Amino acid sequence: MSTIEKIQEELDVLIQETKKHEIILHNDDVNTFDHVIDSLVAVCDHTLEQAEQCSVLVHYKGKCTVKTGAYKELEPRCSKLLQLGLSAEIV
Repeated sequence: MSTIEKIQEELDVLIQETKKHEIILHNDDVNTFDHVIDSLVAVCDHTLEQAEQCSVLVHYKGKCTVKTGAYKELEPRCSKLLQLGLSAEIV
């Protein structure tokens, strides 16, 4: 009878983590649902359904995360939302 040895190696793996940031869209009394939806589709690459759901959440909850990712990817998107008259910030 033969014995088979199993060897388990321990490997140290270096993983580079990038900190995830979020664009938070805040409610306001100025912009229409249509403007918010159109802006999210154009700027954040949302589908129509995603944009509609986010606009409803912003309206009833006061804010909603509309995009996550690395800061340098979110900064131009957030700037564009601000240019369109929406209230947004990166956290």
